[in-house]
Amino acid sequence: HVVIPSSQQGCRYFMGNDKGRALHRGFAAFVCAVATLFVPASAAAPRRVVSTFLCTDEYVYRLLPRPAIAALSYEAVDRHPVVSTIADVAVGIPTIHPSTEAVTALKPDLVVMYAGTNPRLHQNLKRLGVAVLDVPWANSLADIRATTLMLGDRLGVPDKARALIAEMDVKIASAKASAPRPPVSAILFEPQGYAAVQGVTEEVLRLSGIVNSAPVLTRTGQLPVEAVIAAAPELLILGGEEKSGSGRAYAILHHPAFKALEGRTYMEFATLTPLMCPGPWSVDSAKPLAALAGRARRSHSAR
Repeated sequence: HVVIPSSQQGCRYFMGNDKGRALHRGFAAFVCAVATLFVPASAAAPRRVVSTFLCTDEYVYRLLPRPAIAALSYEAVDRHPVVSTIADVAVGIPTIHPSTEAVTALKPDLVVMYAGTNPRLHQNLKRLGVAVLDVPWANSLADIRATTLMLGDRLGVPDKARALIAEMDVKIASAKASAPRPPVSAILFEPQGYAAVQGVTEEVLRLSGIVNSAPVLTRTGQLPVEAVIAAAPELLILGGEEKSGSGRAYAILHHPAFKALEGRTYMEFATLTPLMCPGPWSVDSAKPLAALAGRARRSHSAR
């Protein structure tokens, strides 16, 4: 009766130093080598991974070694504007504008896509028999944990995934420890007047000691400048860099009417790139936001 070991634990048993198992060692070496041929495909780490979307780029870069990354999307290193947290460090990794031709030319053994994006590409890859991994959108930190662990398993790097979550939890604890209490009332005002705060962004704001106080938004999630002034929150976070260009989308962040809030509302620009895509890196914004909330509270208390 031959027992084929199904795990490293089984192989270690046969290959141990106990004299009673000595006769089995030579045979066990052969069995353990053969057993690797029967490992389920899902357990084998892919060697040529293509990511087709900014938010999957962020994950693939952090989880896989460079040799296993066949390509990321062009957004990963785009600087006009910078929308990625890896824009500087991912330089040198091949990038593509995702299309069926561009992806298949790389001969990937796995394509990582964000669920619901680029449906034609998704359909074509499935038709051609290319393995596709759909990553769901995370609406909470709990979702981020689940998604990260799932990707760790599918990409063959579960330890790396757990390390990302552990690092995230350390940053969460640090932000909570420095967050002002009671929380600071704030409006997050972004280019084109968008002020919708939900999902991971709202959760990160809360753990940073900030509560969203935006009044009723338009159907598109925008907030008129007049409504911001009428609300006069303790803190107005202007989402972007202060010198973010003269484009119309950013011009509203420099609206002269905001001068009416001087002496009532603490205003500051904040780069919130980590919040563009939900992932363990999203909490990189937490401690800076907690510090910003603290400055607003001190400014308000000094009046």
